[in-house]
Amino acid sequence: MRLKVSRSRANGCVMSSPSKSYTHRAMTLALLAEGTSVLRRPLMGEDTLATLEAVRAFGASVAGQDDLEITGGRLRCPDNVIDARNSGTTIRLMAGVASLLPCITVLTGDQSVRRRPMQPLIEALCSLGVRCESTRGNGLAPLAVRGPNAGARTGIRGDVSSQFISSLLISSAVKEVDTDIVLTAPLKSRPYVDITREMMRRFGAEFMETAEGFHVPGGQRYRPQDYTIPGDFSSAAFPLAAGALTGEVTVGNLDPSDAQGDRAFLDILKAMGAQVEWRGTDLRCACAGLHGTDIDLGDAPDLFPMVAVLCACAEGRSRIHNAAHVRLKESDRIAATAAFLKEMGADIEETPDGCVVRGGRPLKGTTVDSRNDHRILMAAAVAAMVADGETIISDGQCHRISYPGFVQDMRSLGAVMEMIP
Repeated sequence: MRLKVSRSRANGCVMSSPSKSYTHRAMTLALLAEGTSVLRRPLMGEDTLATLEAVRAFGASVAGQDDLEITGGRLRCPDNVIDARNSGTTIRLMAGVASLLPCITVLTGDQSVRRRPMQPLIEALCSLGVRCESTRGNGLAPLAVRGPNAGARTGIRGDVSSQFISSLLISSAVKEVDTDIVLTAPLKSRPYVDITREMMRRFGAEFMETAEGFHVPGGQRYRPQDYTIPGDFSSAAFPLAAGALTGEVTVGNLDPSDAQGDRAFLDILKAMGAQVEWRGTDLRCACAGLHGTDIDLGDAPDLFPMVAVLCACAEGRSRIHNAAHVRLKESDRIAATAAFLKEMGADIEETPDGCVVRGGRPLKGTTVDSRNDHRILMAAAVAAMVADGETIISDGQCHRISYPGFVQDMRSLGAVMEMIP
């Protein structure tokens, strides 16, 4: 299916989609906690469903639909291969879980996941005494992992994916020995590690920062929790951007003090001149004349496609930088974003770690290759709302990976969107 979008305006209010990052971590920690956890309002997107299937495969029992009851604490060797589908977070977090077991676990995913780097995590686990191998010998999935994880010290790059760090932190807490994790390159996407710390604390475990990286005491035990997943700032960026460009949109159930790095989208909107206002847990964004600015996305890489669209629609020159790691996501998001915006008539130039945009040119409808990347699809759909004519976007249902209600929410706000063959 493809998504057809026409010029339209967005006005009204929608509830935020549940956070993907918090849902992944809550499911993983519930697997490791001894007892039954209740997860309220979890995101049931394709990525988090892959994590939920893996949680079952590692021995947890799962009940419920709207709210989930996960009974964990007794890991077992999976009967089959762990399929992470399109989810890099799933394969990386579950590789850490697999390292705790004295059996071979094979983890793989779809074509996108099998292109995403895994070598830093492979090397870090091997340094801890785990047998971890790329089955193709190229540092990519599929992976074969065999524990036990009994090492006390390892090193890992911090500038490829923070998911590697989160995997090591979560799994190290339940080992018998303490673990020191040494960062051999600066940490990018720091807020995602902050979320991991918040969630580990909520489930009863802790780690400390050191001059070299992190220290995780061993022998800790995760405790089951009754936890409500917060709203997702990454997904909220799309309706909020539609409000900034075309009308006035309020997204409800967002926490102003949340640790999510993509909360930085508010600061970006304000810096570009949009009208942004908190009303309790409701966030309102209204159309205003946007102007170009300088934007560092080192800690919020998932915002890149949507921010680039805003820059294309703003008057003046914008520079997005410190986002080289965006090239290692479901697609090369710098290249993919530049490609569809150029097709729409924008003046955008790729740089190694971002792009330069000379905004203010009128956009026109076109055919967009989303590269089966949910964030490319949704950013292109918002851009199409201010473009002349119709825009047809490939892989129209890939938004279900992270924001299953995207099309429904946008249509409720007035966007002219429909699925076509």
